[in-house]
Amino acid sequence: MTTMGGREPVPAEGPPTTGGLGADSEVGRLRTVMLHRPGPELQRLTPRNNDRLLFDGVPWVARAQDEHDAFAQSLRDRDIEVLYLTDLLSETLASAEAREHAIAAAMSSLHIGDTLRGYLDRALHDQSPDDLCTVLTAGVRNDEVRGGHGLVTSLLAHDDFLIDPLPNLLFTRDSSVWIRDRVGITSLAMPARERETQLTELIYTRHPRFVDVRTLHGWQREHVEGGDVLLMAPGVIAVGVGERTTPAGAERLARQVFGAGLAHTVLAVPIAQERATMHLDTVCTMVDVDKIVMYPNVADSLEAYAVTCGDRDGREDEELVLEVAEAEPFLVAAAKAMSMDTLHQIDTGLDPVTAEREQWDDGNNTLAIAPRVAVAYERNIETNTRLEEAGIEVIAIAGSELGSGRGGPRCMSCPITRDSI
Repeated sequence: MTTMGGREPVPAEGPPTTGGLGADSEVGRLRTVMLHRPGPELQRLTPRNNDRLLFDGVPWVARAQDEHDAFAQSLRDRDIEVLYLTDLLSETLASAEAREHAIAAAMSSLHIGDTLRGYLDRALHDQSPDDLCTVLTAGVRNDEVRGGHGLVTSLLAHDDFLIDPLPNLLFTRDSSVWIRDRVGITSLAMPARERETQLTELIYTRHPRFVDVRTLHGWQREHVEGGDVLLMAPGVIAVGVGERTTPAGAERLARQVFGAGLAHTVLAVPIAQERATMHLDTVCTMVDVDKIVMYPNVADSLEAYAVTCGDRDGREDEELVLEVAEAEPFLVAAAKAMSMDTLHQIDTGLDPVTAEREQWDDGNNTLAIAPRVAVAYERNIETNTRLEEAGIEVIAIAGSELGSGRGGPRCMSCPITRDSI
């Protein structure tokens, strides 16, 4: 086989991070980002399993890698440090304790049975850190296990997975999100993605680069996905609630950020529970401190419930009293929370049909690398034109193959360090 606090108030200004890690907005100058270069896990996709593994098609892997390499280089060209998830994971797996955690998690599936589990457990312990990393991310098929390993391997189809691949690792934004100097370990809703956050948590809790980093949430808690979490401004967090993030997940995250003094307002934003709008960042992303690119077909109906916290007074997170305001139009509620008159909307596309096409093609899913500078897919010509007319510099990248998993530049990047705005 081959490779697997505190309760300080939110300061009005000043650095958001401790030890150079963290972010307090979507648009502060990006310094360090975590990506995942498409690898052998994408080669596991077939027309028979791509739906279950949450891809809309079977990507041309070599082209996806070329597109991703160009994306990473466009960030390096702007003096942004690019870290790769699998590099961090391999380095983490050099620790015997981390290896034990990773292998135990991979062996927890109930579908492989005791005999096969015992064989796989021994085989995984024999892997080098790099090889184990590949196994954990690319998975193991039944036909890759040869002979004498019990009833389960005899009865499963040759192409059944004993350890599922993780093709959605490409979208590093979903499995973790930095909120000031804390990293939120998310809880992914779809079965095909459950193990992603276990590996991410392992990196943040065991890798030397992240020693002493404090965490929020966790993969065993209520569902919250990073694509639903937007840092609108220092102290203001929007959380989409829909197909992937549950109301209970949004409430749990709100309690934690209030308890840690990381925010003064959480905007809970209901979104349609459908594939086209799986996350809040599929319909809107920030491109400047007061500008947001938004899918116009939902702009008039999108609402937000502003959630604030009563007196903390030493209470534990679960004891905090949350105050929930009546729903207001999202842009209105956001502007109020951000203490500004207007949050300026930049529409996707130039007309309703183009808007629908470009929203599907991740026209809203931009990655701001500084105020008024954003990375976007080149195919969304009309949306990019609108951004440029609004004074936003667009760094256009190819994404014909990368987009087959339904994600754009924001989905594919987890900012680890941003400057304060």
